[in-house]
Amino acid sequence: MAQTLKNRIVDYTAAFVILIAVFICLVPFLYILSQSLSSSKAIISQAVTIYPIDFNIEAYKVVFGDAGMLYSLFYTVILTGVFVLLALTVTILAAYPLTKKRLKGRNVFLLMMLFTMYFSGGLIPDYLNVKSLSLLDTPLALILPGMMSVYYMIILKSFFQNLPDSLMEAAHLDGCNELQILLKIVLPLSKPALATVSLLYAVFRWNYFQDALFYITDQKLYTIQLKLYNVINVSQQMAGENLLVNLPSEALKAASIMFGTVPILLVYPWLQKYFVSGIMIGAVKG
Repeated sequence: MAQTLKNRIVDYTAAFVILIAVFICLVPFLYILSQSLSSSKAIISQAVTIYPIDFNIEAYKVVFGDAGMLYSLFYTVILTGVFVLLALTVTILAAYPLTKKRLKGRNVFLLMMLFTMYFSGGLIPDYLNVKSLSLLDTPLALILPGMMSVYYMIILKSFFQNLPDSLMEAAHLDGCNELQILLKIVLPLSKPALATVSLLYAVFRWNYFQDALFYITDQKLYTIQLKLYNVINVSQQMAGENLLVNLPSEALKAASIMFGTVPILLVYPWLQKYFVSGIMIGAVKG
């Protein structure tokens, strides 16, 4: 009885702490959402908290009326999809060979990759490298430099190592080569890990704007986050549109932030079941 009571206390305490953490995470989101749906008078008087005051959607009308913002949204969706596909392919091709003990020098290769997690050339060498490759003002400047994360590669490598060796041996006996084993056995069994890494890559590409800020000057290649960066910092008018509106800049900022945040949030529920199991299984073995 004492042990049961103790377990319940621990469970209730953990649930309470998690509830507080969830609330802390939700408050900023609710505040931005409320500002985007509140009247000018309520925003100027600072009466808005976590629920809208004098509900209206004028800020969203301005955002959705900006052709440049809509173009950046669809462009970023396509860019993110291409980036995830290429990054996942490269990560798989790096992780799978490192699970093979017969690969000569695999520890050296792994150490070389791990080295890049802790040390980098810095911003200026990165920029000069991109410039020397003639990638400035091209979509490839937003894809190639970050196309593989060593951390995500380790997640996949750990997951691949947890798969039964008997499956690989049976496939070898049936005459399959390594590529066939990877495509027909390993990848179908690795959906949780693949979904996890895909989601992490998608979130990274969707939210990251510094590479676009440094490498892109053509407004047609602006990502949605760079457009939001301009809206938040300039706080005057939508990039690419001369729209003069009687709205406080905070409302436009909030509506623009929601415009760029909601699409990536909609992806998570579809991958949640794979995401949780992928993180847990990939963390079992290093």
